[in-house]
Amino acid sequence: MSVRERLWNGTEGRRSRDELQARENFPVATRLLPARYRAQLLDVYGYARLVDDIGDEAPPAERTGLLDLVERDLDRIYAGTRPELPAMRDLARTVTACAIPADPFRRLLLANRRDQEVTRYATFGDLLGYCALSADPVGHIVLHVFGAATPDRIALSDRICSALQIIEHCQDAGEDHRNGRIYLPGEDLRRFGCPEDDLAAAATPTRLRGVLALQAGRAARLLDEGAALTGRLTGFARIAVAGYVAGGRAALAALERDAYDVLAGPSRPRKTRLLAEWPRTLCRR
Repeated sequence: MSVRERLWNGTEGRRSRDELQARENFPVATRLLPARYRAQLLDVYGYARLVDDIGDEAPPAERTGLLDLVERDLDRIYAGTRPELPAMRDLARTVTACAIPADPFRRLLLANRRDQEVTRYATFGDLLGYCALSADPVGHIVLHVFGAATPDRIALSDRICSALQIIEHCQDAGEDHRNGRIYLPGEDLRRFGCPEDDLAAAATPTRLRGVLALQAGRAARLLDEGAALTGRLTGFARIAVAGYVAGGRAALAALERDAYDVLAGPSRPRKTRLLAEWPRTLCRR
């Protein structure tokens, strides 16, 4: 079934919900949260996954049109009219209940439009600029769900979300290359003497592992800086965000455990490491 067909018959939204926990490094909507928060988080993450699936899985000739379709439904939500797509109707419910502004949702669309045109990033700064569209808005939305969106918290959330995005780029470097994209900074690949063909190898060459370790180190620093957010939250918001930070740390541990060989097989965090990191993150100030 095509992405377009899944959009119209409603299975795209359910598919996103079913697969969300397995596809992410962190607990999207932990069962420690009340049902209301879980449903709202799944609605907004379902939107993010919906947009990503269009950008990655739809036939290239259809992607712009499908993103336009989602954007028109987003306009309908903020105009107070009924969206056409089933997944967007779910989102409308949460947008209304939590008074979430439109900008973060529009930035996620813009990130996927950029993916159709930009396939390489020259510097780490350029990559962070992409993360500001593709990842950071998700943190803004989450803070709005918990009624905790303040400028200082958003700034810390941006560090966490950018770190999680960079970690995912490291994990998926081979898959991204097969899809025609490279999210490792070009200047770092040149610095370590890596031709792009290294990303097509059966096992990760040593020089490419150096590039991945560099990105992971940068992500770890961002994650440590952003982790201060947990100390500025209370209640269920604190539990959820600590889970995201713990997931990032567990994913970094998996990369190190596998010696950054992301091409030989998937490098994914162990649940036991996530469960160990979660209380540690909650206890830190």
